[in-house]
Amino acid sequence: MSRIANAFAKARAEKRAAFVAYLCAGDPDTATSHAACRALLQGGVDILELGLPFTDPLADGLTNQLAAQRALEAGANTESVLTLVRELRTEFPATPIVFYAYYNMIFVPGVDKFCQRAAAAGLDGLLALDCPPEEAGELLAASRKNNLDNIFIVAPTTPPERIAKIAAVASGFIYYVSLEGVTGERTELPASIPAAVNEIRQYTKLPVVVGFGISKVAHVKQVAAVADGVVVGSALVNTIAAHLNDRAKIPTAMAAKLAELQGGLAHR
Repeated sequence: MSRIANAFAKARAEKRAAFVAYLCAGDPDTATSHAACRALLQGGVDILELGLPFTDPLADGLTNQLAAQRALEAGANTESVLTLVRELRTEFPATPIVFYAYYNMIFVPGVDKFCQRAAAAGLDGLLALDCPPEEAGELLAASRKNNLDNIFIVAPTTPPERIAKIAAVASGFIYYVSLEGVTGERTELPASIPAAVNEIRQYTKLPVVVGFGISKVAHVKQVAAVADGVVVGSALVNTIAAHLNDRAKIPTAMAAKLAELQGGLAHR
């Protein structure tokens, strides 16, 4: 069983949703990024989702755009992110790590080469934001060869026939985007989430996680009641942004924010 499958099995056994935490790798610098990731892993996140910093992050709101900019300005690149994964994997051998990436980052160095190096570093899966299933043949083949899961996104506007097409090629889990638009903290989440999760489950036995906009305990609780996993990104990234003038405080602040949000993972 893969690390991702094990993570969801553990959460189910504990009668709760899995907590998936997103950070942009290399934000705001290599050492601080490592410390922030370590704080999340030590705090018990079920899956760590690392964003590969990219110059044109079309699916991301301002919070994550600025995180990518900080990481790039600090010198982050694919090589430094793979080094981060290797180091985290050594420290935390059981927790799954997945990439949230734009396909250009995978395509330019060569899809097979990228997947081979990512797997060797200890990565478990890839979420290529802008690679639809119709064009994912090369990525799927390279991922399977290297034992990487391929996570795909379902949006509120995705019709049933397309959900079926996505489910046919996805592995690891399905990522449901809770709202139209880009990433970022929101005041409220749509009331349509339970129905959307139930619809996706008609087409797959994979776990369904919900992300985009989840930023407070009430949101986590709302999503955890219906989904297999809860993805929190911007609320954690903003913890970094709030302490840029005193970066030594970021790991402690990150751990505190995580503990606060995990309060929404009530047993069910």
